[in-house]
Amino acid sequence: MMNRPEANHWTPLALALGYDWLLGEPPNALHPVAWLGQLVTTLEQHAPYDAPRAELLYGAGITVLTVGVAAGVGYGLERRLQALQRSVAGASVGTIGLAMLLKTTFAARTLIRAGTAVQRPLEAGDLNAARQALRALVSRDTAQLDPSQLAAAAIESLAENTSDSFVAPLLYYHCFGLGGACAYRAVNTLDAMLGYHGRYEFLGKVPARLDDALNWLPARLTGLLIVAAASLAGARPRLAWRVLRNDHARTASPNAGYPMSAIAGALDICLEKVGHYRLHTAGRPPTPADIQHAARLVSLTFGLTVIGLRLHWMCRRSNDARS
Repeated sequence: MMNRPEANHWTPLALALGYDWLLGEPPNALHPVAWLGQLVTTLEQHAPYDAPRAELLYGAGITVLTVGVAAGVGYGLERRLQALQRSVAGASVGTIGLAMLLKTTFAARTLIRAGTAVQRPLEAGDLNAARQALRALVSRDTAQLDPSQLAAAAIESLAENTSDSFVAPLLYYHCFGLGGACAYRAVNTLDAMLGYHGRYEFLGKVPARLDDALNWLPARLTGLLIVAAASLAGARPRLAWRVLRNDHARTASPNAGYPMSAIAGALDICLEKVGHYRLHTAGRPPTPADIQHAARLVSLTFGLTVIGLRLHWMCRRSNDARS
């Protein structure tokens, strides 16, 4: 892990969290993840087709290129901005610049608002609007989902994206700096764009497996943090822990089942993707109000994540001072 001065580590993070909660995502024209997506789209257009080995190698090449660019640019910019932080004239510019770049690697407010965008039309009985809003959260076909299934899909996405969109990028920032957070976001973007079964079956295998590896620890931490958040929110932490232990392996993803099963137990609801999995089968069908309860658990999980990373940093600094 990189040892960085406190001002270079936590002040930008605090500003980035405030920026995210107050303003949300920057426009696509200014968003590095959108730029990365455009690069991947351009490279995908030149990919080989119906040649598994060539697709696999090409996909590996795309992964190396995009992740390398993201990590290199993130690391380089962090070094330059930290140098500004150490100067009297550029201290504020360096800190604000780091905060704005770090913000682009995670999304908290947007995730919560996406869940609310499904909840409100569901409560009003407007299933078409709820299905349309859900498309911002999931890739599955929403056309035939009933109200309970729509609520379940929104809650599942809130839980899973708590790991992908918040816990993981902050964890990699904490361990490896801005370059680590940018590299993680690049892998996650590649997996979202290429790591699926379809026309390019082999093209997305490398980014998909790499995404699984990078999310191994964050997903499990997120599940545990949701259990802890349940105790703070007046939910059911013991049931959350029991369902997490029993049902985490029921999803095809080796990671998604951890936060999803934890939130199912915390709310005592059954989360089902028809034909794929059922989590906490003894739970009741979810309602629109459960989306709001899930959002509260997710928000508490955000806070516990930041507190946990801060405490770990303080313990590490204390150990370094004693040695």
